[in-house]
Amino acid sequence: MNHATDLYPAELDASYRMGFTVGEHSAGHMRRILRMLLTRWELDRLTDSSTLALTELVANVVRHVPGRRCSVLILREPYGLRIEVADGVPGTVIAKLADPLAESGRGLALVEAVTDRWGVTETAEGKTVWFECDT
Repeated sequence: MNHATDLYPAELDASYRMGFTVGEHSAGHMRRILRMLLTRWELDRLTDSSTLALTELVANVVRHVPGRRCSVLILREPYGLRIEVADGVPGTVIAKLADPLAESGRGLALVEAVTDRWGVTETAEGKTVWFECDT
């Protein structure tokens, strides 16, 4: 079940932020929101890569974050797009690339393959996994 909190005003033309308790269907909702924003910002050419990367980050929250709480920030930047998914799990242990021969855990390798940059920033509350796509 999705529970949206922390809604920000629609006047924020170059950004969108929402707090979630995510579930199995949350990535689909976030993809629709992202596609709408990309169309509004005339960045449709970034749709495939950014929706795939966002799906992977939300799936990681569903799989690895107790309570499944996260916030998603989508930013229109001069160079293109930046998306951040923050959660309350400290450390970067979960947010590392898996062994290419492992049976699971290739989501971040996929994020790396379809985006221009990605990384993990540790915060006082946990961590933020982010990616950027250039126009």
